[in-house]
Amino acid sequence: MLNLVLFGPPGAGKGTQSAKLIAKYGLIHLSTGDLLRAEITAGTTLGLEAKKLMDQGILVPDAVVIGMIENKLNENKEAAGFIFDGFPRTEAQAQALDNLLAGHQLAINHMIALEVNEEELTQRLLERGKTSGRPDDQNEELIRKRVQEYGEKTAPVAGYYAAQNKFSGINGIGEIEEIFSQIIAIIEA
Repeated sequence: MLNLVLFGPPGAGKGTQSAKLIAKYGLIHLSTGDLLRAEITAGTTLGLEAKKLMDQGILVPDAVVIGMIENKLNENKEAAGFIFDGFPRTEAQAQALDNLLAGHQLAINHMIALEVNEEELTQRLLERGKTSGRPDDQNEELIRKRVQEYGEKTAPVAGYYAAQNKFSGINGIGEIEEIFSQIIAIIEA
């Protein structure tokens, strides 16, 4: 079973590359952002609380996200593997994910980080905001806050996976197919 963490700041191209990896390897996509947005759209209590936090650029509590991931693991026991997109965001979440996966006799195989500078990210997200309808993609101040929060809280997760020899960073700026080829080379090495 192939289990990947696709990592990078908001706007790095995780969604684009996830779709290509899912098509190639038959993986189940576990995007915490998508899971949360589904809860918001459904108008659940969890969704309403998550929306309030997300609109302020604040991350949703770990226990909520781990619970949603466990539900997806249980729903997809025969999967070829999973791709984690946007999670884990902290070392504590990485440890919780490892523990959750170990309970299912699974583990992360690779953590691949798409590395993109702040100015490029800001422009990508503002552009995406024109069509996505997401308010967090339409406000430059919120975008910069999200990127800063990523740098402060999320980037250290790379060290956690590097200590397990599972981390690879690649340049997330360039042609989509070139970036995808680099990701494939890491997976199949």
